[in-house]
Amino acid sequence: MRHLVSVLVQDNPGVLQRVAGLIARRGFNIESLAVGRTHQPGLSRISLVVSGDDAVLEQVEKQLNRLIEVIKVTDHAEPHVERELALVKVSIAGMEERLEVKDIAEAFRARIVDVAKKSIIFELTGDSIKVNNFIEALRPYGLLEVMRTGAVGMSRGEQVLKVREKKAV
Repeated sequence: MRHLVSVLVQDNPGVLQRVAGLIARRGFNIESLAVGRTHQPGLSRISLVVSGDDAVLEQVEKQLNRLIEVIKVTDHAEPHVERELALVKVSIAGMEERLEVKDIAEAFRARIVDVAKKSIIFELTGDSIKVNNFIEALRPYGLLEVMRTGAVGMSRGEQVLKVREKKAV
């Protein structure tokens, strides 16, 4: 099972390394990882995707909550919005192929961000399934490069990832 987890952390040097290292040391695999500052000064949000059953997720959450810089850990099991950005460079042999890949991109609502004589770069935003399907649709034409950001997500509705007081250990 795939779990999208958001981790609200203090924006301190090395916190990303400590979070990733802690998960790796426990033998859990991180499928995707994205981090960025939040609207609150001094706070960053790490979005990571881990695979495993509910017991694995529980262990990941417990371990993360032990880190001093971790403010809140949320598993997005509830309804949420999830997006990933991908840049995909495709080989183009001729005008017919150029039109075919443009049609595929249009069907996925991908944008063209660069056009060269023998390649096109597309930008696509969507959930990981949409990104995977787009890449597979273009594979027969010759993928030259693919770069993905990793999943980011937020809970739907009014639920937010808030700062909370940490319990004394």
